[in-house]
Amino acid sequence: MDKSKDKIEGEGSYTATADYNKRTAEFLKKDKVDGAAREAAKALDGEEGASLKAAEAKGKAGDPKGQGAAKTK
Repeated sequence: MDKSKDKIEGEGSYTATADYNKRTAEFLKKDKVDGAAREAAKALDGEEGASLKAAEAKGKAGDPKGQGAAKTK
């Protein structure tokens, strides 16, 4: 089997990490972080705030598939 064509990287995806790092660096270079932070704060105070906070709690609980109860601090 030719390994160069095998796209499976296992639990840690070097390709995804490199892509994330590249896109994050590009976003930071655009100097739009403050605007994005203001938008996020506005969203938390708006109609979708409860949904966003529930998603945050689920993420912090380490249960992204929603198979258990969300834990909050």
